Amino acid sequence: METRTDISSLGEFGLIEHLTKNIEFSNASSILGVGDDAAVIDHFGKQTVITTDMLVEGIHFDLMYTPLKHLGYKSVVVNLSDIYAMNASPTQITISIALSNRFSVEALEEFYEGVYAACEAYQVDLIGGDTTSSKSGFVISITAVGEVAPDQFVQRSTAQKGDLLCVSGDLGAAFLGLTLLERERKIYLENPKIQPDLENEQYIVGRLLKPEARKDIIAFLTVNGIRPTAMMDISDGLSSEILHICKKSELGCVLYEEKIPIHEDSRQAAFKFGLDPTACALSGGEDYELLFTIPQADYDKLVLNEQISVVGYMTEPEAGAHIITKGGNKFKITAQGWNAFKEP
Repeated sequence: METRTDISSLGEFGLIEHLTKNIEFSNASSILGVGDDAAVIDHFGKQTVITTDMLVEGIHFDLMYTPLKHLGYKSVVVNLSDIYAMNASPTQITISIALSNRFSVEALEEFYEGVYAACEAYQVDLIGGDTTSSKSGFVISITAVGEVAPDQFVQRSTAQKGDLLCVSGDLGAAFLGLTLLERERKIYLENPKIQPDLENEQYIVGRLLKPEARKDIIAFLTVNGIRPTAMMDISDGLSSEILHICKKSELGCVLYEEKIPIHEDSRQAAFKFGLDPTACALSGGEDYELLFTIPQADYDKLVLNEQISVVGYMTEPEAGAHIITKGGNKFKITAQGWNAFKEP
């Protein structure tokens, strides 16, 4: 039988020490980490980028189908994605958790295994945090710190008319993974004897449970001398993120449905669930891909990367934000893409 250590047996400081005892730093900018009143970082003349994200059990994740190790990994990655979306490199994180007594020390160790796996994969240092008790459920708050060369950060508000609208990777997969897992959860709750059937849908389930931040895209842009004019990560679905860039940059845009990158596994899963693959890409969320604009002059450099798709272009604000469907029809983009357009 597995051993179960109650968290109360270690106490708060004992728990923090237990979970953070083997930390080794990867970044010269990490001067002082866990174990004092505050951490010390020094970015040696670079600018500092900071972001915070909170994940709440029952709202952002369901432990019925989310392994704790995956949850630890994803909690870190979603924050790092915001740092990359500023055209910066993440260097440190702090992590705070609130949890009820239904969690054991062993469960927390599993969660932290995922946290450390992400730190290692992205060369980021865990430098502090807090633990406290919660009346119910598990709450995770992570702050990520990054660095960027002076004034090389990229905002949402600086796209220019005529810029190309680009996305990394493919879209809609995480939402389809969620749809599958939620369906299996419902079946299981109605009849616990029925084993979950994930139908070989590793791709869409993986995109939900173990997303990756696009460090590779930022590296590619840097090496090829491409500085996006505006950028953000896709956490809420393509349509709402495009509208953010249009609003902040005071521009309109044209998006082409046929250019939206959708993985073949996602397309097939969508058809199986009776969903429109484009709607999943537009409104699904949690893909953690990058959405960015670049000057047309950089197009030739961009085509070197198969992981980047040009999906449209920015227009004058009066034109508004529109999508041209595969059938050649034009519809206004709304934050809920699938309600907005249906082929007549």
